[in-house]
Amino acid sequence: MKKLITLMLMLTFGMGIFAQDKSRAEVTFTTTKGKIVMELYNETPLHRDNFIKRIKSGILNGATFYRVIENFMIQFGPYEGEDTPEEIAGTVSRESNMVEAEFRYPEIYHRRGVLAAAREGDDVNPEQKSSALHFYIVWGKVSDDAGITRAKNRMATGTKGKYTMKPELETYYRQNPGTPHLDGAYTVFGEVTQGLELVGEIQKVKTNKNDKPLEPITILKAKVTRKGKFKK
Repeated sequence: MKKLITLMLMLTFGMGIFAQDKSRAEVTFTTTKGKIVMELYNETPLHRDNFIKRIKSGILNGATFYRVIENFMIQFGPYEGEDTPEEIAGTVSRESNMVEAEFRYPEIYHRRGVLAAAREGDDVNPEQKSSALHFYIVWGKVSDDAGITRAKNRMATGTKGKYTMKPELETYYRQNPGTPHLDGAYTVFGEVTQGLELVGEIQKVKTNKNDKPLEPITILKAKVTRKGKFKK
């Protein structure tokens, strides 16, 4: 019975990837390496709407995967630095390029294939607001005892005790790849439904000392292929 319960928990926590939901918006990236299709969660409407608006503006066309770390994640955005040209020129405030945090932990967490928003550190961003222009897709790895302990400690410190790792998630991360140390601190707002193997290829490319791919990997076209509940 115990094994059966554990199996049911694993199926529940792992069923998101590739379980398409037509009420969700869908976006498709055509990249220099192939296509990646993602669904955006309705549980994180601020991030969903921001991502769709950015895609519709065309700003992600030509964006690159500029930070790639094997067994961790692939990060992309229209600018490699934290500041946009408009922010540097003083015509746009940094605040306008930020999104309020939408943590939905433990229901939504950092398993392989999820889409999340990057952000500045807590020292300059104590509210843990997300960047509206920088995003990453998780690859991750299976966690050992030390990894689980580090993730628990980071969560306890970073969230001041607001979040703790649930036993079922600890079991999940011991058996499935992800980045549990980011849970409760970065907003996850979607998941890859097609092209996960491409994410796996990208996270293995050769990079320089700054984790930038030696050969550019570019998003040729970012397109909303299903608007879901997005109404604007």
